[in-house]
Amino acid sequence: MEVRTHRRAAGTPRTMAERAGRRCCLGWDFSTQQVKVVAIDTELSVFYEDSVHFDRDLPEFGTQGGVHVHKDRLTVTSPVLMWVQQHGSVYWKAGASLTLSNLSPALPLHQQLQACFSISDCPVWMDSSTTAQCRQLEAAVGGARALSCLTGSRAYERFTGNQISKLFQQNPEAYSHSERISLVSSFAASLFLGGYSPIDYSDGSGMNLLHIQEKVWSQACLDACAPHLEEKLGSPVPSCSVVGAISSYYVQRYGFSPGCKVVAFTGDNPASLAGMRLEEGDIAVSLGTSDTLFLWLQEPMPALEGHIFCNPVDVHHYMALLCFKNGSLIREKIRDESASGSWNKFSKALQSTEMGNNGNLGFYFDVMEITPEIIGHHRFNAENIEVSAFPGDVEIRALIEGQFMAKRIHAEGLGYRVMPKTKILATGGASHNKDILQVLADVFGAPVYVIDTTSSACVGSAYRAFHGLAGGTGVAFSEIVKSAPHPSLAATPSPGASQVYEALLPRYSELEQRILSQARGPLE
Repeated sequence: MEVRTHRRAAGTPRTMAERAGRRCCLGWDFSTQQVKVVAIDTELSVFYEDSVHFDRDLPEFGTQGGVHVHKDRLTVTSPVLMWVQQHGSVYWKAGASLTLSNLSPALPLHQQLQACFSISDCPVWMDSSTTAQCRQLEAAVGGARALSCLTGSRAYERFTGNQISKLFQQNPEAYSHSERISLVSSFAASLFLGGYSPIDYSDGSGMNLLHIQEKVWSQACLDACAPHLEEKLGSPVPSCSVVGAISSYYVQRYGFSPGCKVVAFTGDNPASLAGMRLEEGDIAVSLGTSDTLFLWLQEPMPALEGHIFCNPVDVHHYMALLCFKNGSLIREKIRDESASGSWNKFSKALQSTEMGNNGNLGFYFDVMEITPEIIGHHRFNAENIEVSAFPGDVEIRALIEGQFMAKRIHAEGLGYRVMPKTKILATGGASHNKDILQVLADVFGAPVYVIDTTSSACVGSAYRAFHGLAGGTGVAFSEIVKSAPHPSLAATPSPGASQVYEALLPRYSELEQRILSQARGPLE
């Protein structure tokens, strides 16, 4: 069994497992607004799924969109007793471990755990109130790049080390009364174990505290955040670790088998990498409201952009994550302006224009982009002269080529390289458009596959459970999931594509730097 958080839905699988009468692994996915669970049998077939929507199904917590937004509009929290998110921290009050190990099967969890936490509302991934603590952490270790080299990321407001630092500074009494600090992932595992679960390497990589290459807490980062922090966190473990047997509470109250094992919980991004079954050299591209890349890396090259985590299915490798805010909304806007709102016309424009767009390049950022920090529309002709407009079909190809060239450039900045066996797994709304996927294949020089990943974190959690039970670090994850449904081939690189884009990529990168320099001004 492998789960990823919390209290209430734990009862759901009891009758399901009894009805099914089969051995299975459970995968749990706690998003901002709901919790989902799937059950997967030994043939890797999903045979049960369910969900609980927090606002609708748990109105007693008074959340909107699964959270509480505070008056400063920066602080965003969620009730621990209904907790959901990644990049969060749970503060167990002194004595809570005794309560956790002596739960009564006659009572629900939330009634017994109400007095177990030093703070009842904890920060979630949407919280952005720790900028001061971020700057303090970076300064303590020698700057943002030094922190990235240690922990895989520069300091981020939502990352747990900075949240802990803020709590210690503003509420030292609550901090001193906390005997254990968990991530939401390890908090959930603790509930199922009836004791404190360790933090796994992958989710621990999203804290600005873990030395990602040595797989231990960075003492410099710990010291910069709060005193005695290491003893409150416990030692991190490989993501495929079996962390113990299920608590007798679940055996007696919900009918779980006493032999049920719990594999270390992890975050949703690492779980999604497992659910999409990425292998060495692969890349996953999610084309949604924001565009997201997951990358499998052998050796990381930490940078000031993006994130590098320990790989959840291979303890010797890494994963990288890049997020781009300007995704589907700008694609839809250009579709409306240049293709009369028609995806069919949009596709025909891609079909009728040549690879490389005759040297015309475009940058389209309706909102301030994350990678890089640019806003506005910028168009350049083949002579690198900025122009005010393109013809409609040129505009469409410039948009799509530009989006994918940016993704490749910034992925390579984190150490990613296209390999002969590289495949791209595409998901999200735009992955249904074969002409957009053709440009993706051409720009990256790799075949593109599509896969149903509506529950990728859930399914990936269950896959990881099978991996952990099979021996984890001693067994290749690819062997465990080889019988899972295969993705479908959607596009292969066009002849000559590599020559076209190998010439364009340096130009695009140089123009991006020119725009960035102009935006920052002469004083920066």
